[in-house]
Amino acid sequence: MSYEMNDLLDLMVDSGASDLHLQVGQPPTLRMSGTMTPVDGPNLEPLDTEDLMKSIASEGHQEKAKTVGGVDFGFAFMGKARFRVSVLKSKGNYGIVLRQIPNKMFGLREVGLPEKIKELLCRPRGLILVTGPTGSGKSTTLASMVNWINENRDGHIITIEDPIEYYHNHKKCIMTQREVGIDVQSFADAIHGALRQDPDVILVGEMRDLETIEAAISAAETGHLVFGTLHTTGAARTVDRIVDAFPASSKDQIRTQLGSGIVAVISQVLCKKIGGGRIAGYEIMIATTSIQSLIRENKTYRIQSDIQTGAQLGMISMDAHLMSLVNRDLIDPQEALEKAQAPESMKESLRASGVEIPE
Repeated sequence: MSYEMNDLLDLMVDSGASDLHLQVGQPPTLRMSGTMTPVDGPNLEPLDTEDLMKSIASEGHQEKAKTVGGVDFGFAFMGKARFRVSVLKSKGNYGIVLRQIPNKMFGLREVGLPEKIKELLCRPRGLILVTGPTGSGKSTTLASMVNWINENRDGHIITIEDPIEYYHNHKKCIMTQREVGIDVQSFADAIHGALRQDPDVILVGEMRDLETIEAAISAAETGHLVFGTLHTTGAARTVDRIVDAFPASSKDQIRTQLGSGIVAVISQVLCKKIGGGRIAGYEIMIATTSIQSLIRENKTYRIQSDIQTGAQLGMISMDAHLMSLVNRDLIDPQEALEKAQAPESMKESLRASGVEIPE
């Protein structure tokens, strides 16, 4: 029996799987609600994964996978869904991981963001960072925010992605979506180019190197609302990560620029939901005058206490949000403990609310 890619993609869409893993020596495996579920069938042979890869990869992508050992790209499947694909070589054989990108745009409330976020999305300039580990739902959160702006403000939105994940139609805004490696050479080139394209909003899919980080901060300073992502957890760590990317001689200058330019940091983790599915746990930092000073003065370790006291401004710490998900019976206490920033104090909070925690 050989597997057909279209059948596997249909299975993914129908079962609501987030990922599909195709590796030699095991059957195709779906990730559903965070759990790995093998398909009923024989193990994949080297020829199977190669044929499956060729069925979705262009000749250019196949060549790159062969010579470099891997390639990433996105593609649409018969109007049913889009997929982000990562082809890799492992022990000389091809492996493929496909991530499903839903066709449906989620509203801000559906992804769990508070109403206060809308005020930030109306800002004329500044830097909004969405951070979290790989697979924590950052792309979905960003797509929801961009879609809200597209429906509620007019202007020009430029997204720079690798690969393009969610496709946005022109609504109130003109949408320009550029894919790194296809439409433009690099993130940094695309940001520099964007500044000459009359943008109001720029989304930078990944702030992965110094040049991109620098270009994004400078675009936010010159009067644009810039969204970016980093693989950090927590607002303080995010600020430190950006500053650490710069040489010692420019750290003070970057702190000053960040202090004046940063609007918010939204950090997220994806939790298993009771009864199936997933739900995001958030930390939201909104840059107040006090937080801006802490960034400029290199006192990021004090940001956390400002977040804890900033609830009326729409701020919430990760652990407080996880606790609220437990209290609403959306996630179980063990999940909250695993995802907590401060597990010991989370244990105390859970015990104080009458939850028994195994030692």
